[in-house]
Amino acid sequence: MAETSRYDKQPAVDVPLPDGSVRRMTAPRIVTATDTRGTYDVREGDRLDLMALAAAGDSTQWWRLADANPWADPTRLEVPGQSIDLPAK
Repeated sequence: MAETSRYDKQPAVDVPLPDGSVRRMTAPRIVTATDTRGTYDVREGDRLDLMALAAAGDSTQWWRLADANPWADPTRLEVPGQSIDLPAK
């Protein structure tokens, strides 16, 4: 798994399927508090991928914003006027 993946370092688990076969999957992530480096006030037109590009230099790292704001529904992190925490670099 790529080092930039949110599943990097997660153990693999074998999940039995109804037909008797087994599918190897990554264990679910449990998000704990992350270090933050300030806040950002979401503006009209902001998108999570573009905020991640500005905050982390990589639009695919949107999940770092979600991890830095475990109190929030990630689908609502783009709500204008909301203040969100920025993840530490």
